Amino acid sequence: MNSRKDQLQAFERLLDIMDDLREKCPWDKKQTMQTLRHLTIEETYELGDAILDNDLNEVKKELGDLLLHIVFYAKIGSETSDFDMADVCNEICEKLIHRHPHIYSDVVVKDEEEVKQNWEKLKLKEGKKSVLEGVPKSLPALVKASRIQDKVKGVGFDWEESHQVWDKVQEELEELQVEVEEGDQDKIEAEFGDVLFSMINYARFLNVNPEDALERTNKKFIKRFQYLESKAGELGKPLMDMTLAEMDVFWEEAKRLPNK
Repeated sequence: MNSRKDQLQAFERLLDIMDDLREKCPWDKKQTMQTLRHLTIEETYELGDAILDNDLNEVKKELGDLLLHIVFYAKIGSETSDFDMADVCNEICEKLIHRHPHIYSDVVVKDEEEVKQNWEKLKLKEGKKSVLEGVPKSLPALVKASRIQDKVKGVGFDWEESHQVWDKVQEELEELQVEVEEGDQDKIEAEFGDVLFSMINYARFLNVNPEDALERTNKKFIKRFQYLESKAGELGKPLMDMTLAEMDVFWEEAKRLPNK
């Protein structure tokens, strides 16, 4: 692997290239934080895909794309004299030191859970009015629910046993069924949300990341459905002209294939 000196030289090279692009490239010169925002979100999801696929070469590439965006934002910040790359690095360094007193001070912790609890307590001492302030408003709902539950757990607001959470899931399912039978669409949606929230909560007690679990199922479904499409193509028969029973034959074949 590269030495620390080589790593720093590579980072300096990136900063120099960013300076060149911002000065000489018509596209790069026009970008603002607002125009980069949606691209940054896209790059983050692409990194997430590479991690789920365990494609380390792709992870390396996507990390580079994301790092470019960080450097880009810092460059824009420096042009308005608000902050630069050194400020960004120093800010996170100070935060990490402050929030890890068990490393940089004399605080003693017994396990990972106590570290997380101390982290949330320190954030409140920093002036945050709510432990939920750190949950981005624009997060996808499933991820947001998971983060909300992690945050409140950090201050002790949590179930004690997994069976209690499972009981809650069943309770919410029963309430959903009642509203389905009543037919009130607004109440059905509300209860459906409660079911999802309780399932995400249960996932925590199973040490399962609900976002990863759902995406894993998405990928599995896509592969199986595309196998079905390919088989239908070999028969020269459009899927819409096949019966469910005919499609199910190929679906079951797909389930028996490796990595399907």
